[in-house]
Amino acid sequence: MKYKNIYVAATSQHVGKTTSTLGLVSAYLNRGLKVGYCKPVGQKFLDIANVKADKDTFLFADLIHFDIVPELHSPVILGRGATKMYLDNPEAYDLEEMIVSACKKLSEGNDLVIYEGTGHPGVGSVADLSNAHVAKLVDAGVIMIVEGGVGSTIDMLNMCTALFREVEVPIIGVIINKVREDKINMVQEYVGKWLKRKNIPLLGVLPYDKTLAYPLIKSVAKAVSGTITYNVDKATNKVENILAGSLIDMKELKSSQDLLLVVATRSMNAAIDKIKYISKLNGIDTCPLSGIVATGQGTIESDTLKYIEEYSLPLVRTDLDTYGSVLKISNIEVKINRATPWKIKKAIDLIEKHVDLDVILGLQSK
Repeated sequence: MKYKNIYVAATSQHVGKTTSTLGLVSAYLNRGLKVGYCKPVGQKFLDIANVKADKDTFLFADLIHFDIVPELHSPVILGRGATKMYLDNPEAYDLEEMIVSACKKLSEGNDLVIYEGTGHPGVGSVADLSNAHVAKLVDAGVIMIVEGGVGSTIDMLNMCTALFREVEVPIIGVIINKVREDKINMVQEYVGKWLKRKNIPLLGVLPYDKTLAYPLIKSVAKAVSGTITYNVDKATNKVENILAGSLIDMKELKSSQDLLLVVATRSMNAAIDKIKYISKLNGIDTCPLSGIVATGQGTIESDTLKYIEEYSLPLVRTDLDTYGSVLKISNIEVKINRATPWKIKKAIDLIEKHVDLDVILGLQSK
């Protein structure tokens, strides 16, 4: 193999780094390779059963079926306060050695190790662990993930690959993510021309898939600083679209599923009655809602509670008004995680279908 290690980097946050990494790991597993995973530098961690590791590590542990060993799979976590601690006394932390040690041990038992980067290429620089520097430490080739477009995409690629070129880390190729269906051919042609001039392979162009942007009810509750007061066990229901209580119409109820009703508590009963009426009028025999956000103060009427219990709808109570709640929910940054199995499957399917995995395999073959 030309590269036993692959480092998945991105031009910025929320462009699909974890989604792409999931797809790549799965693709290599499906080809019979023994694949290791590592998030060398993390920022947000989970502590489950006394195992403290970056939150993405738990997602990949489920996929690859490995027992998490923090010093191997999540060796460095730059959490809250870490920046000041490191700058006050950098000699006290041998962070490079922690990463190199993890790399050596993971390489021993795997055909290939895929490292997931953090944020944009410069993240980690405060501790001398930028994405480019870490990729160099683990002797990896880089796959760069960027959002779709032409001019802006090329600008971001030029700026972000520069950090890797500076430390002489090879770029395996580029995956362009979240491209509108009607723009795919144009993006592929023109960004492809620029990449060809730079001798960088275009590995694939992924269409924008709106289902990957669906939040969960529990994410909604967090966004509006609310509390789930009924059917907490349905907190992982997904939200396809927002239905404002004062704007319920027939077209939306017929064309969407998993709607989130956001309505003032005092108007809930009227809104539910309207949903029932429109549903009956159109022969819709299932509930179109995945949950309800009740805004402001007020008492929930008994008929509404019966509807909530009949369809096991999670109810979020918040002190925000309806407009403020809709605004907060619309701005949720959705991350793929263990609670979204349909997103994991979709991520894998997107990579398998739209990325030229044979090119990557060819670069790695003897």
